[in-house]
Amino acid sequence: MLQTLTVFYASSAQTAPRPNILYLFVDDMGWGSIGPNGQTARKDKGLPYVRTPNIDRLATQGVNFTRAYACHVCSPSRSSQQSGFHQGHTFADANDPDNARKAMRAEDVLMGDAMFAAGYTTGYWGKWGYGGSKDQFNPKIDNIQSLPTSHGYTHVLAELHHVRAHTFFQPSLWSAPAKTGAIGGIYLIPNSIAKYVGNDAYPDLPAYQNHSDYPTVAYCDDAYAFAALDFVRINAQIYSQTGKPFFGLLATQIPHAPFDEISRLPNWDHAYQNDPAFKTLSPQAQQWAAMVTRMDAHFGHLLSALDDPNQDGDTSDSIADNTLVIFQSDNGGPRGSSHTVFDSNGGLRASKGKIQEGGIRVPLVMRWPRVIHSTSKLKSGTQCGRVVDITDLLPTFCELAGTLPPISIDGVSIAPMLRGYGHQRNRDFIIHEASNGQSIIRGKYKLVRTRVRGSKDAPLELYDLERDQTEEANIAAKHPELVKELHALLLGERVSEAKGFANTYHHWIGDDDGVMSHAENWSDYAYANVGVNYLSDDGGPQISWTALIENKGITHSIVSIDIDLEFLGLEISGSSIETTQTLQIDQGIKLTGRNEIRVLNNGNLVINGGALSSLRWVDIQPGGILQGHGRIEASLYNNGIVSASAKALLEVSKDYYETLDTRLSVSIADDTRTGLKVNGKAILAGNLDIARSNLSAKANTPYTILTASQIEGAFRNKNQRVTDGGGQPFSIHYTDSEVYLMPVK
Repeated sequence: MLQTLTVFYASSAQTAPRPNILYLFVDDMGWGSIGPNGQTARKDKGLPYVRTPNIDRLATQGVNFTRAYACHVCSPSRSSQQSGFHQGHTFADANDPDNARKAMRAEDVLMGDAMFAAGYTTGYWGKWGYGGSKDQFNPKIDNIQSLPTSHGYTHVLAELHHVRAHTFFQPSLWSAPAKTGAIGGIYLIPNSIAKYVGNDAYPDLPAYQNHSDYPTVAYCDDAYAFAALDFVRINAQIYSQTGKPFFGLLATQIPHAPFDEISRLPNWDHAYQNDPAFKTLSPQAQQWAAMVTRMDAHFGHLLSALDDPNQDGDTSDSIADNTLVIFQSDNGGPRGSSHTVFDSNGGLRASKGKIQEGGIRVPLVMRWPRVIHSTSKLKSGTQCGRVVDITDLLPTFCELAGTLPPISIDGVSIAPMLRGYGHQRNRDFIIHEASNGQSIIRGKYKLVRTRVRGSKDAPLELYDLERDQTEEANIAAKHPELVKELHALLLGERVSEAKGFANTYHHWIGDDDGVMSHAENWSDYAYANVGVNYLSDDGGPQISWTALIENKGITHSIVSIDIDLEFLGLEISGSSIETTQTLQIDQGIKLTGRNEIRVLNNGNLVINGGALSSLRWVDIQPGGILQGHGRIEASLYNNGIVSASAKALLEVSKDYYETLDTRLSVSIADDTRTGLKVNGKAILAGNLDIARSNLSAKANTPYTILTASQIEGAFRNKNQRVTDGGGQPFSIHYTDSEVYLMPVK
């Protein structure tokens, strides 16, 4: 697998134990469908409302993210969720029938891959959407690469095709580990809940044991939920005994249509039997509400299993304190009774399938008692207005698990915000595509590139979502420069590419001293399945590449850049036997990693007057080195070594951030302007080294080694002293914008 899953652990006394993660993911539930986003207000006004007591309890005990986003329909949303790539970089731009056969690739590092590699026990139950055919009876495997068991999930009960999931009474579901006969590596079993029925007391669900009215073929979401419940109870006890964490994702088909199938279940509307107003609603409204509340009851049993895994009434074995529970929908709510009767999109414009807020803004709630309301800045029962995209979940889980996220993905971890410590990285914008256009959201502004059927024109609309959440006032004419800037960023994210476009994966196959621009030095890319070629790339580096230069040999290796080159993401690493991989950028040459440039252990990035560029960051991981002089047009994250040359300045256009075990090494001289210049903030925490200085070291003469618009923190050097290679000691001094050295006699 091209992408690496390097495990690392932060050197911090505050590092918390890795949490269990239980991810509750629902289908077509609009932003306004939960209590804190509108249903509680409807109840208070005497209007029809849907009951979600367990989701609302999660919000009370955790945090409700009011500006959370997913995709406009289910297949793209699952692709972005699992891969961390937005629609500009994945195959799944829409509910294309081909997605089931091609959307997930062997090279894609998905949530299951990452969490399994990090040592988690993994489970997935519900609507998956990829790998299997849509045949209602006798379905077959269309692409083994796209199966959940090909991507780290070891416990599975799932529907593999999203069209096949458009019923709740399937004759079969896909399961792993094996139960009965194998088909293409996945196992087909009857969809039955016989083993679960009547095993426990479910106060919010009718007792089904020996119930003659219950269908022979089970309601899918009951089967998914009970399988998840088994997993949580078993692995909660394992966690209590061994500390081995688990990751479980329950992806319900509820509350997607068809709605009327729930009425085939006995006592299907029992939760509303004491509500006279419920009987006055349309059948579809009744069915939708009953579906949502049934699902919510299943969530309640899962939460109860965290509180008391063996259900003996003794909660001393509770694991709820260190389990992160997430509730989220895959897209906005659809048109129909849920929208007209219950205002399921909370007054937002449009609905599922559209680029407006009603189509892409979704409910998102997180609860993690160990940190939320204790060490975190987020307090339980509060709302958070931070923009969070569905692509952010994968890197968040990776950071919590202590593993690096896949290289070049679009999502950004919010783990530091959840934990309340560490540096929260930011990205400037998120993008989405839909049937009626594309959008970019940056801060409070949202630019919509409208798709007009039969026209090449794409009108641009601009909205201020802080003042105009319902997107009623197009202010594009008032901000032409902002519109131009956001439009350029949006197109740069490949939203206008034709169907079938995705990022591609490549690794270095050239010799030592090879040149990066030459196509023969890189592996070709071909994504094919059963004789169909979906995507190929056999040329030189492009901005759609996820690329890796790794030295697997026994001697040191150097690669040079002869012309400006652009990648989506680039990773550089040496070998495990301490041989290094050096990438050298000479004067006048620029290397761009649009999302990221990452240097891993024994990787060495040398800038000889050239430039590095990224919309986000250059990331130096433990054991990695960045050295030289030139310009970094990005934020610089140093968790390894940064060494500024004696020849000239190393300039960072944005922020510079250090962790505790990092080193900043600078060379200074009497007549040379050297050191590190940061145009943004410099957040210091590591150690400072000084190479042999060859200074006259005059008393009371300051030597500036770092400048920034604002300096926070300080180096870890003992007594704020540093000695150069020649034995000359210096004291370290700070102002708000400068670090300088004074010779010590």
